[in-house]
Amino acid sequence: FIQHPTQKMDYGYFNQLLGREIDQPFWGTRTEHIVGVAACLAVTDHTSQHFFSKYLGRPLCFAKSPAAFVAHTFLFIFSGVAVYCGLDSAFNPAHEGRRMDEFKSSAYCTYVGTNTAWFEPYVAPALAKVAGPTIAGTWFGSALLPATLAYSTVKGVGWYDWGNSGLNDHEMKLNGLDNKTE
Repeated sequence: FIQHPTQKMDYGYFNQLLGREIDQPFWGTRTEHIVGVAACLAVTDHTSQHFFSKYLGRPLCFAKSPAAFVAHTFLFIFSGVAVYCGLDSAFNPAHEGRRMDEFKSSAYCTYVGTNTAWFEPYVAPALAKVAGPTIAGTWFGSALLPATLAYSTVKGVGWYDWGNSGLNDHEMKLNGLDNKTE
């Protein structure tokens, strides 16, 4: 919603629940992206936390190790999104014949976008100053808001994915922007 507040999005198979036409049931849809990126980020976040905690000799904590936590943030976001890009490049039928080019392009966008996520660990402390520690300590303030803002900058800056930019062909059609006669 942050990046495409007025656009109709392509959720593949789930479009039917929204009364929208289905182009592809999974590959190349927002559903593939949401599920794929979330799964890859969950794995790389936990893996990175494990290794940083082992290196530090204590649980990774922003308050006690801010530099390590910021490094962890960059590492897990870049790794997770790059793994997703690799899997999408390898298995998405739309990339047939240009899989390596797709991966290189996506990996570069991942790198560019990930550099904008440095602020993620600072969201909850900043929210605590503005709205109080109770709100900052909730799941919303300490997890959902930072992750949502970081995702928006990584995807928005890395792929220039704002408004009508970044829509796939089916989303362009759903929004009347395809200029094709059928």
